[in-house]
This record gives sequence, C-alpha cells and structure tokens, in this order.
Amino acid sequence: MNRKTTDTLVGLFVVLGLGALLFLSLKAGNLASFSFAQGYEVRARFDNIGGLKVRAPVKSAGVVVGRVSAIDFDLKTYRADVTIELDSRYVFPKDSSAKILTSGLLGEQYLGLQAGGDVANLAQGDRITLTQSAVVLENLIGQFLYGKAAEGGTQ
Repeated sequence: MNRKTTDTLVGLFVVLGLGALLFLSLKAGNLASFSFAQGYEVRARFDNIGGLKVRAPVKSAGVVVGRVSAIDFDLKTYRADVTIELDSRYVFPKDSSAKILTSGLLGEQYLGLQAGGDVANLAQGDRITLTQSAVVLENLIGQFLYGKAAEGGTQ
C-alpha cells in the first residue's frame, strides 16, 4: 500500500470513530430521536417527580409516544407541573392517566400513559388529572426502617 492510500484509510477510520462518538453522546443525552413531526402539548401535575428530566420519554404500552418538554414548579399548589409533547399520530382519551415509572430497578425514569375510555380525546393545552407520582427508593427504605423500629419498641 502506498502512503496516500494509508492516509485515506486512517482518515476514514477517524471520521467513522468521531461519528460513533457523536452518536453515543446523543444517545446518552437522550437527544438521538430528532423529530420534526407536529405534536400537541398536554400538562400534568405530580406531587413528586423523582428524577424525571426534560426530554425523558413518554411511553404507552412500551412505545415511545412523546417526550417531556418542560418541568415547572407551581407556587400555588406546591406541585411539579410537567408539560408533555405528544406525537400527533397518537391520540389519547381525556381520562387517560399518567404515572412516573422507572426502567429496571435503578434505571432512568420515564412517564407512562395509560389510555382511558372517554370518547373525547386530549387536545392542545389539556390537562391530565389522573396522575401517580414517582416512587422514591429512599422514602420506601425510610418507611420500612421506621416500621421496624416501631415494631421493636412495642415489645
């Protein structure tokens, strides 16, 4: 192989390596799913969102149907106000419920939508009223330990 061919192959290898690093960084940052499809925004309030982040997936039946677009704190109700961008291909009844779930035991958190049975569908700006907050592992451990301490103190 001559020098020019070797330099070309090395350059191609470096470009492929940089492309792979870019792909991995987008995947790690949850930005790999670029979507220019039109969608509609709905909102939901939660007592505790745990580790839910902006751009977290919104799934229904295991299928990604949207993304969390914003998370705010409501100063009147002292609850988290989550804005959800749903893909326009997916239509959900107005009485659908939302809950914060975790992938695996200690994985990332995502928002799960469970379709209701109403004949009217969610539209731009609607609010999902049936919500279930995240289960925080530290709270569960604390409740368990507190319960065990209370049992031990009564004997």
